[in-house]
Amino acid sequence: MNDRVETVVKRALSAIENARTTAALEEARVRLLGRKGELTLLMRQMRSIDPENRPRFGALVNSARERIEKELDERAMALDAAERAERLESERIDVTAPGRMPRIGKIHPLTQGIRDITEIFVEMGFKVVEGPEVETDYYNFEALNTPEYHPARDVQDTFYINESVLLRTQTSPMQAREMEKRKPPVKVVVPGKVYRRDQVDATHSPVFHQIEGLLVDRDVTFTDLKGTLAMFARRFYGGEREVRFRPHYFPFTEPSAEMDILCAICGGTGCRVCKQEGWIEVLGCGLVHPNVLRAVGYDPDELTGYAFGMGVERIVMLKYGIDDLRLLFENDLRFLSQF
Repeated sequence: MNDRVETVVKRALSAIENARTTAALEEARVRLLGRKGELTLLMRQMRSIDPENRPRFGALVNSARERIEKELDERAMALDAAERAERLESERIDVTAPGRMPRIGKIHPLTQGIRDITEIFVEMGFKVVEGPEVETDYYNFEALNTPEYHPARDVQDTFYINESVLLRTQTSPMQAREMEKRKPPVKVVVPGKVYRRDQVDATHSPVFHQIEGLLVDRDVTFTDLKGTLAMFARRFYGGEREVRFRPHYFPFTEPSAEMDILCAICGGTGCRVCKQEGWIEVLGCGLVHPNVLRAVGYDPDELTGYAFGMGVERIVMLKYGIDDLRLLFENDLRFLSQF
């Protein structure tokens, strides 16, 4: 009996002495005194010992337990003191050392782009308004003269929540919403996020930003539209940047056009950003379709207007010479710190 108890005590003292951390010491305590520990198993052997020897065996085991617990407590105090001293040393602060200048954050280039664009149009007399990103089918399509069979309404292009609710594919729904709320003249720009089922590549993303513009009044012409957008391009990019207008089709404008800007990456020679064309389309525009005016109760015989919508990401990419749209969303500080 003495040998068995003494063997367990020797192993216990060795394990306690070799423990170098409080975690290792706790593992040793469980191995020795836990429900399945060595000393606990010895105590359970009491039933197999002769009745006359049980008191002596129990006294030996209890004495061993007290000794082991005492050693555990002393070792725990020593390890705790050592770990605390090590932690204090590693966390010590030299209050006499010179301070370090904190890094000051910058405005994200997309946010700055939206601010710069809207500021230009505000100076032209436009009012900035915002609208819901979760939109109804009516405002996103029907009120904009987009019939049910139009390809833009295909489920492959639009994120539908149900048959009549969707994530807006453009900021254009605010045309109808603004004209419903006020009498002409209406002169607004609408910045915001839009959503489409696009594959991510150098020039496309399923979530991006647009700025919609709308002006409705008497005697508004296409010349007014071209003058406004040409002025915007000169203000935003500088007077040397070339622009061009091409005929296009949009269901909510007639006539319609797209405005291109000379690619800043290649200077017009062709690259992957401009798809080897030398020009990049940055916005669609046109005169407001008479059906859109009728849908909100305006008389197209009395009123005319123009509308335009631009992708902020492309506008910003062209301004700063960024060749991959994905850089704007990756939160790489090495890239963002350049702006």
